[in-house]
Amino acid sequence: MTAPAPTGLFGPLRDQLTDAAAAFAGSPDALAGILTGMVDDVDRALRERLEIFPVCHHSPASALAMARRLRARPPKVIYLELCEDLRPLLDELRNCRLPVAVQAFATELDGFPAEWSPLSVVAPITEASAEYQAVAYALDTPGVELVLVDRSTDHVFQWTPRDDTGPAPGPDSASADDDTALHGDAVGVEIGDLRPRFAELEAHLLHHGKVRHWSEWWDQYVERPLADADHDTYRQVMVLIGSLFRRLRPSRSARDERDEDRERHMWTRMRQHLAESGADPADCLYVCGAFHAASRVEQFGLDSTAPDFPISPRTGTRWRYGLIPSSHSAIEAQFGLAPGTVSIAAANWTAAVARTRLTPYRLAGQRTGKKGRRARAAAPAATGPATDRLSGFLAAPPVLDELDEAELRGWCVDIVRLARRNGYLASTADAIAVFETSILLATMRNRARPTPYDFADAAVTCIEKDVVPRRRDVRRLCEILLGGDRVGQVGYDSLPPLARDVLDRLRPLGLDLERRTVQRALLDLRADPALAPCSDLLWMLRHLLPADAVRPIMGERRLGHRSEQESWDLALGRNQRALIELGYEGVTVEQVLEQRLRRAVRGPDATAARALAAVEDAIRLLDSPRLVDELGARAVELLAAERTVDDAPEVLRRIRRLLAHHRTTTPALPAWCRTFVTTGYAHYCTLLPTAFVDESTGVRQVGAMLGFLFSMESLALSLGCDRSQLELAVAQAHPEAPAKLALLWAARHQLGLLPLARLREQCAELLANPLVVPAFPQYLSGFVHALEPVPGLAPFVVETMSSAFAGLPDPVLLPWLPTLITTLREHGPELVPLLVREAERTFPATLPALDAWTPPWAATPTPSTAPAPSPGTGPVHGLLVAHPEAVDAVAALLGCSGDWQPLAEGGTSPGDGASVLLAAHPATAHAVATLLAD
Repeated sequence: MTAPAPTGLFGPLRDQLTDAAAAFAGSPDALAGILTGMVDDVDRALRERLEIFPVCHHSPASALAMARRLRARPPKVIYLELCEDLRPLLDELRNCRLPVAVQAFATELDGFPAEWSPLSVVAPITEASAEYQAVAYALDTPGVELVLVDRSTDHVFQWTPRDDTGPAPGPDSASADDDTALHGDAVGVEIGDLRPRFAELEAHLLHHGKVRHWSEWWDQYVERPLADADHDTYRQVMVLIGSLFRRLRPSRSARDERDEDRERHMWTRMRQHLAESGADPADCLYVCGAFHAASRVEQFGLDSTAPDFPISPRTGTRWRYGLIPSSHSAIEAQFGLAPGTVSIAAANWTAAVARTRLTPYRLAGQRTGKKGRRARAAAPAATGPATDRLSGFLAAPPVLDELDEAELRGWCVDIVRLARRNGYLASTADAIAVFETSILLATMRNRARPTPYDFADAAVTCIEKDVVPRRRDVRRLCEILLGGDRVGQVGYDSLPPLARDVLDRLRPLGLDLERRTVQRALLDLRADPALAPCSDLLWMLRHLLPADAVRPIMGERRLGHRSEQESWDLALGRNQRALIELGYEGVTVEQVLEQRLRRAVRGPDATAARALAAVEDAIRLLDSPRLVDELGARAVELLAAERTVDDAPEVLRRIRRLLAHHRTTTPALPAWCRTFVTTGYAHYCTLLPTAFVDESTGVRQVGAMLGFLFSMESLALSLGCDRSQLELAVAQAHPEAPAKLALLWAARHQLGLLPLARLREQCAELLANPLVVPAFPQYLSGFVHALEPVPGLAPFVVETMSSAFAGLPDPVLLPWLPTLITTLREHGPELVPLLVREAERTFPATLPALDAWTPPWAATPTPSTAPAPSPGTGPVHGLLVAHPEAVDAVAALLGCSGDWQPLAEGGTSPGDGASVLLAAHPATAHAVATLLAD
């Protein structure tokens, strides 16, 4: 639908632009169509019965114009371009310190791809914005209704293109990649996105405007000229800019179609509200971005005859709403603004309010730290018919502000002082240089008064030079000087129940946890047992929140152990967003933790190792036997369903720890533990032959499988498993890789199928074969991993390695050593300490003793010629006489009965069970006697 060409108000301007286009381009067609079309858009917006107030997001000029308009002609209904389901959150702004962001959050999706979870939409709000002025006026003025007319957060994602990688950024957003951004990866929604939609136009404007980025161009050519403009001039210029950017787009895109659907949605909602409420359009105000004010959709205007835009129903996704803290840097990162843009806008807003003596709107009870001033009446806005202000504005030369030497001098002195505090060798001469360079740069850029951007460039040139000490550069110092990265805060009353519950439960610590500084908490649980609930809560928060929010300095919480003294660094105020989003998941921390543990074991990427980790967390943090049994049963299901053994080392480590914990704390093992052992025994026996020959399965995984089978063997056999499963699995294994072959030999030795003497002979044969010697480190790697299932092989591994070092010649040994070291470091770093301890026990401790030392495996045992003492003589007999109870117990186990009657030397007694035992096994008695003699 195209509006008719204006014939009255903007007729002369239209004729001027047509003539200028013909003279400039030689043809009045294309360029004239664009220029006159812009004038048509302005005329169409001004002729609309519902007053349209175009704004730009975080623009002090828009905020000033809004405050003037509201004080001059207070409306009764304000339609605001913001997601319609965020309306209840706006009442909570009075309990916060700006900037904050209203947020919609969803983790349980219904109607969206599961890969998109979690969904998050934020709309940041600062004091230097027109939307905040409108909200503050509407909420604190009786009889004024605030209506949000943009599509809901659910429709934001309904209209988002779907792909296989997750949600794309929304139509009014840019993803935040800065780690310091408080919004995370949420989709951002803003009012008044005024920025060229293609790079060529933006580059052209920046080049001819002699500025570095878009924010500086906007500040110089739009923000400052409109700061003191009257109401009609402001509206006409803003609509003209929105029309310019809209008409200069090279081609239509999917984003353009979504923008037009948003405009249809907003006009439909406004018409519906007017029909239902009966409000007079003359008492209403429509606040939207300047881009949308120049809309050409068929539903534009209250007099349009086009049908209402069909609005699809929302999905079944359950949305949760709340306020989260925001910051200037978070807004800049999310919406692609230059660093420092929002801080400079806040500084300009403060200066403009002081210069114009206009009292802005501020919500009653707003936490700002400043005392509000009494409202001052503004100059009355134009109430008569609109006049052509565009012609005068476009024809008038730019107004050059006079140089404010006092302001610039103060900036220069302060930046030198701040630079010296941060390690720069700045002096008075640098302050003078910054002053003069700022004026020079402003003159080169056609402005008489240096802007904050000119000052920042001059400071970097004169102070930073080529050295950047410490972590703050001069440009960052300029941002701090001009206002800094202001961070908002959500008040206690606006926090979700979970966040308030956390602050209440941690109140015994005596700290102000709403502060953004890091605070140290000391807990002496032995002296003050009442702090135990605080300790439990802190450990749960440690599991749920980012690492820097709750950080333990002293103390630990592991299975079966609780520290008596703890020390914590707490930064909950700095991580308020994460704490608030926990409140979207439940009412208490315990409920959220339980839900997350269940989600971890039920998700598509759940494994047996993760399930066992969840069991550990449930025991350590929640102490809930019911939940532990549920998670343990799920771990059994996941283990039985796994077809790989990649997590075998993690499974072995965790199940060992859990079994040790239950054996020391419960009278009997839980049912899920017994089932896990039997299932794991059968599972790993089944996969063992394939794992030995599979190249994708590492030696560490095979060693962990054998460690599970051998270390759990006695328990598994007592629970009904058959040892023949393991023997058959080992017999079916035929590996070719050296490391796995060594593992197989160790397993056969543990089963009694390969004696140690034969294993020693095989290793000697390998060292004697020149073709095998280069691969011998791989065999050693396998033997090192064999220490997991067969720890008794540690002396043999030390012996084998020592034999290799002693027997190999230097030309072979020296190239071989790097391979050995890298192999052990890569495959068995956690098992090498076992070898070191064994070597420490084997080798002499001093260098002189090494010369006369003979390795135990090289010493030839000399047979003893002395007759073995009889069972009834020697120190063994004395030991048995002194402690008859132990002998009686052993005799009873062996089925020998009879009274204990000590034998005389050399005598026997048929009724003496101990004597019969000693007589039957004289070698044992001799060995014990030898040990006692030593």
